[in-house]
Amino acid sequence: MQQTFYKYQGTGNDFVMIDNRQQIFDKNDTKRIAFLCDRRFGIGADGLILLENHPEYDFKMVYYNADGNESSMCGNGGRCLVAFAKQLGVIKDKAIFEAIDGLHHATIANGTVKLQMQDVDVVEAYKNHIFLNTGSPHHVQFENDIEDFDIKAKGANIRYGAPYNEAGTNVNFVKKQTDEAFRVRTYERGVEDETLSCGTGVTAVAIAMYYMGETEKNHVTLNVEGGKLEVCFNVENNIYKNVWLIGPATFVYKGSI
Repeated sequence: MQQTFYKYQGTGNDFVMIDNRQQIFDKNDTKRIAFLCDRRFGIGADGLILLENHPEYDFKMVYYNADGNESSMCGNGGRCLVAFAKQLGVIKDKAIFEAIDGLHHATIANGTVKLQMQDVDVVEAYKNHIFLNTGSPHHVQFENDIEDFDIKAKGANIRYGAPYNEAGTNVNFVKKQTDEAFRVRTYERGVEDETLSCGTGVTAVAIAMYYMGETEKNHVTLNVEGGKLEVCFNVENNIYKNVWLIGPATFVYKGSI
């Protein structure tokens, strides 16, 4: 069976996009999803995303990691899906859609997508790291030697180690550049490697840096392997609200497999 797909990337975080409004894609075939994401034998991507109809909102997002399993929220994937929805004519310049972690608002203009993330009301501080959930779980820690750091080995060690164990976590290594800019490299669970960018990851970093007092800014720049993202938010009674992830979402190509 031929499968039409679209390829998108957001600061190097790349996705196979499929229009599943007619419910023709087998969502239980994890082996096929993993095959489509395979960079040697399939299309190649950090994840696969289905755009589906929603009874009340513009569309529904269904996200799978590269290992073929449905996963928690993907920020860059959500931004790319908004661009995909515009390409399909589902939306114009604004969207409200449902993902696994709830509703998201978004806008798109001149190739930049602004995606509203979920509120964050719990930030856990430990001796050497911060842990929080921005739609996906994230471990955040400083690493001064970030350019030469073995992200895959060190990230995997933390991802599978205590206290995360079987459920695992995404792992973000951070280096402060200025009071409002941070360098970030991320190991993503489900991909089981470093990705060029992670939307929920940079959102977690921005909030963690503010929480730790490393910045007084509530609008910061996150420099990732694949480019630059921005995160802004408001803080009310220790709750991070009105959280927005901002950056480019780019159509790469359309094909069939």
